[in-house]
Amino acid sequence: MRFSRPLAATLLAAGMLAAGAMPAAAAGVSGAGMSLAWGIPFAGLLLSIALMPLVAGHLWHHHYGKIAAGWAVLLVLPFAIVFGPQVAASEVWHIILQEYIPFIALLLALYVTGGGVLLKGTLVGTPAANTALLAFGTVIASVMGTTGASMLLIRPVLRANAFRKRKTHTFVFFIFLVSNIGGSLTPLGDPPLYLGFLKGVSFFWTTTHMFWEFMVCAVILLAIYYVLDSIAWAREKPVVPGTGAKEPLRVEGLVNLALIGAVVVMVLVQGYWRPGNAYLLGETIGLERLVGIAVFVAIAWLSMRLTTPELREANGFAWGAILEVAKLFAAIFVTMAPVLAILRAGMEGAAAPLVAMTTDAAGQPIPWVYFWLTGTLSSFLDNAPTYLVFFNLAGGDPGYLMTQGALTLAAISCGAVFMGANSYIGNAPNFMVKAIVEENGERMPSFFGYVGWAVVFLIPLFILVTLIFF
Repeated sequence: MRFSRPLAATLLAAGMLAAGAMPAAAAGVSGAGMSLAWGIPFAGLLLSIALMPLVAGHLWHHHYGKIAAGWAVLLVLPFAIVFGPQVAASEVWHIILQEYIPFIALLLALYVTGGGVLLKGTLVGTPAANTALLAFGTVIASVMGTTGASMLLIRPVLRANAFRKRKTHTFVFFIFLVSNIGGSLTPLGDPPLYLGFLKGVSFFWTTTHMFWEFMVCAVILLAIYYVLDSIAWAREKPVVPGTGAKEPLRVEGLVNLALIGAVVVMVLVQGYWRPGNAYLLGETIGLERLVGIAVFVAIAWLSMRLTTPELREANGFAWGAILEVAKLFAAIFVTMAPVLAILRAGMEGAAAPLVAMTTDAAGQPIPWVYFWLTGTLSSFLDNAPTYLVFFNLAGGDPGYLMTQGALTLAAISCGAVFMGANSYIGNAPNFMVKAIVEENGERMPSFFGYVGWAVVFLIPLFILVTLIFF
């Protein structure tokens, strides 16, 4: 795989900045004194992702990497002027090393291994078959992660529905269920819960405390999807391809299932293994994280070596989707950093009015407010650091939050996981599924079009969840 020029240039610039910042060591600029104006580059990037494909599609599709990098530069340059070049360099290097590289290494491993598993046989996208596929993906997402389940199943869903004309709703509900809500039962399912696990939340706490919230969302969405797909099938009256004997389903590329299992094991190991720290260009990072990055890259390499090109071609595998995610999320991680810093500042930051809403007059937490604030911000910020912000805002003590504060922790967890489905950038697999679907020549809703789907189907569901549980 070759890095495109915008991404390579961004990473090279970050490395050069970091090299010049070695003595500065992770400055950690406080969000307490930061204005909301520092969020303008992030807002500009979001608007670019949302609007430019509609109003300047040709420009966006050919230069989105440069445009995203431009917004990152519009943040970093003023930041360097105000706080100093070394501080800016240290902050950028912190984001790249601690957040972006581990993120993209894990996605790369799951993308490559998922693209090496081919489900063959007669698989026809009837309403019943599609609902079964979505239900299966929703269940396994808590075991292999929403990204792993999405990468494993999106191509079979694409092939099963290739003969149909009305299928956009299938991909939208795939994101709702497989890429988000399905990951709510274990720390392996979704990054926010994994961060909670690293902070001391027990492994099966989410299984026991989020099960019924998960069931309500999954069952209702699957039922709605079945009705929608049945209506679409009846209106379309599709001609089912092939009239011969049905070919039994079988899986090829089984080695990649083993490699996906290795990825899951490595993620779990990082939660328990603490061998010490390394010091890289002024930044301290856990050795387990460096080992994890190396293992994920090695797994991707092994997958490419052990899977035949013919199988990947039959599976419609290409590099475009992961490159698009890599470019855009590099800029997203950099530009959203000031917004998260302001949120972390709590009552001392510019977001104090929002923070004040989380407690009542007696100083007690209000679970439904935590659910909606965590969820709303998770819809447009990365849901993992957003979870961490509100986890710490609720006290940050896992022993207390798992017991007396269980309802608040459940609200934070559900908000981060469930409402990551509200936009394409709420959770990484959302954007990856969109890119793969479009790479295969199928249409997906625009950014605001997808948000419209979420408003119609998810927001009423989350109101119901609020009334029942919080």
